Amino acid sequence: MLFEKKNDNETNFWLSYADLMAGLLFVFILLIGAILVKSTLLKNNLDSKENSLMSSQTKLQLREREIKKLRNLLAKRDQELNSTKESLRFTQQNLELRAQEIQNLNNILLSQTMQLDEFNNKIIIMQNLLSESNTTRIEQEKELQDYKNRVLVLSNTLSQKDEKLQLQDKKLLSLLQALDEKETEYDALIAKLQEQKARIKTLTGIKIKVITALKNRLKDKVEIDPTTGSLRLSSNILFDKGSAKLKESSKQELKKLFIDYIGALMSDRYIKEHLERIIIEGHTDSDGGYLFNLELSQKRAFAVMNYLLSLDFTKKNKLTPLLVASGRSYLDTIKDKNGKEIKSASRRIEIKFKLKNDDAMSEINRILDYE
Repeated sequence: MLFEKKNDNETNFWLSYADLMAGLLFVFILLIGAILVKSTLLKNNLDSKENSLMSSQTKLQLREREIKKLRNLLAKRDQELNSTKESLRFTQQNLELRAQEIQNLNNILLSQTMQLDEFNNKIIIMQNLLSESNTTRIEQEKELQDYKNRVLVLSNTLSQKDEKLQLQDKKLLSLLQALDEKETEYDALIAKLQEQKARIKTLTGIKIKVITALKNRLKDKVEIDPTTGSLRLSSNILFDKGSAKLKESSKQELKKLFIDYIGALMSDRYIKEHLERIIIEGHTDSDGGYLFNLELSQKRAFAVMNYLLSLDFTKKNKLTPLLVASGRSYLDTIKDKNGKEIKSASRRIEIKFKLKNDDAMSEINRILDYE
């Protein structure tokens, strides 16, 4: 009887042990499944970020090609203007030659007129001789008729040359008028080109104007990147180490800097019209893994954006549609002159702006293609 009781206890023990192992196996399977799902989500998120970066690089390459195309078009226009100017110079030289030919023809006409006067004088002399001598009247009349015929031929020749000179005068007048029209078109073309260059300079100088306005408004209050015009804030002031929760003590300073920075942008109506995005970027140093730093930088950027969205200044100026946030991990670390990373400066929050460059480039293309 004791033996049977002992067997029952052993059987119960092994059944309990089997149930326990089955439960542990089920929990282990659930953990593996959760890990696989999390890995898949992270991988998809990473692929999406890589595709976005590739798309941005492609757009930048397209922008560079468009700018190169614009420079080629301007060079081509300059060559065409030089060619037109050379053609006008050649036409002016031809007109000067024509004027010289007309002067030569006038001299010939004057000479022939003098010859005609001489013939007229001879005719008068012959008439006097006829009156004095009737014996030679028939011969003199014959000679006189010959002279008259010659004079008539000369007169017809002079009339034809006079007609030619009038025709050449008309052609010269037409050429002078054409030259005046060409010079007017050339002056108009130069004026239009200068106007187009001024408009292009205005459109492409918007970014410089914004950065200059920011520097004049903020002066030495905050650090402004001289190239991009972005506002840099140290993460050590805004967050505790490894944390994405915004410090209460830093909110007032963040609010003041944000209002000063965005106020400088919004105070200019022309700049405000070209403002497309206000971007909040989180950055870390290179300590730790990429994904860990990416998640941390994203959370910190979102924390700053959430606080800025709650401000009355944001709501009053209708900035909500313009605000976006993103994390950059340690992709854009700050380095010294020797290329060594400055970790304290790399851990930062950047607030930057994006202008409507696409609209500006389209306007430049429209101006350069206008005929």
